[in-house]
Amino acid sequence: MTLKETALALRENAYAPYSRFKVGAALRSASGAVYGGCNVENVAYPEGTCAEAGAIAAMVAGGETRLVEVYVVASSPEPVPPCGGCRQKLAEFGAPDTPVTLATADGVERKTTIGALLPGAFGADHMAGS
Repeated sequence: MTLKETALALRENAYAPYSRFKVGAALRSASGAVYGGCNVENVAYPEGTCAEAGAIAAMVAGGETRLVEVYVVASSPEPVPPCGGCRQKLAEFGAPDTPVTLATADGVERKTTIGALLPGAFGADHMAGS
């Protein structure tokens, strides 16, 4: 399946009984494998898991730590960017020029990169010498 097909399928599996805002994410790792995730809410609302975080966790559980492409789809009228925490998570495993496609369930897409989503990202180089 393509990243788009994977993200759309996983969005349908999202557990979002409180917000009803379903999100699916898929990423391609450096090996070419596709990993995906969906948002999972919790009644203790801030304790949920974002779709992007789920996809990254699946990739790491699969033994990989580099992503080369990301696709995120949400049930919204306009493409929705990842939250701040997920932007930092994407930056941990991808390069600034890694392509990211943000999409709606109706097919509207916006292309960007991890670097454009998180300019001035905090990285391992900032911890040198500590």
